[in-house]
Parts: sequence; C-alpha cells; structure tokens
Amino acid sequence: MKQFLLVFLGGGVGSLLRYLSSKYLNPIYPNFYLGTFLVNTIGCLLIGLLIGLSFKNNYLSQGQSLLLVTGFCGGFTTFSSFAFEGHSLLKDASILHFSIYTIGSLLIGILAVSFGIWLSKML
Repeated sequence: MKQFLLVFLGGGVGSLLRYLSSKYLNPIYPNFYLGTFLVNTIGCLLIGLLIGLSFKNNYLSQGQSLLLVTGFCGGFTTFSSFAFEGHSLLKDASILHFSIYTIGSLLIGILAVSFGIWLSKML
C-alpha cells in the first residue's frame, strides 16, 4: 500500500506542476506549446539524472524511486498532451511548427535523458 501512495503523491505533484507550466507558458507562444515542451525536456533530464545517480551508487531507495521517477516524472511529463498538441498543429496546417515541435521534443528529450545520465556520473 505504501508503494501506491508514493506513486500517487509523486504523480499528483508532477501533474499539478505540468498543469501550471502549460497554463502559464503555453500562451507565451501559442503555436508552439512552450510549457509542454519545457516540461517534457526538464522531465527527461530529471529522469536521466535520477536513474543515472541510482545506477551509479544506489542513490535512490525503492520508495524514493517510486515517488520521484515513477510518480513525479510520470505525472510531470506527458506524451498524450504532446500528441494532442501535435495533432492541433497539423489540423491548423502549421507544418513548420509541427515539425519543429515534434522533432525538437524527441531529439531534445533523448539528449536530455543522456545528459542527465552523464551528469549523474560527474556528481
């Protein structure tokens, strides 16, 4: 039961921060969904860093991993919002914005995970 509670709490905090980021950052540049892009990039960096530190020296206990990696990062990042926003850009015939948003999200996300793992080795 403790494991469910840890995932629930981490997911709730992550989801709330994702909502606030989208609410306040997406309107800055309406054709790009800046909030979702930044949340996914930061989430990728954070999950890479946490997993890298955990592999390096058992930095996280199982409970901490459930709270931070599964719960928080899972609630904070969102592929479903990314997919919906991509669909919206295509529907609006914003091919250039769709391409930059999609390719940028994927490449920068993967690079952020890699950088997080690399960074964990430096700590």
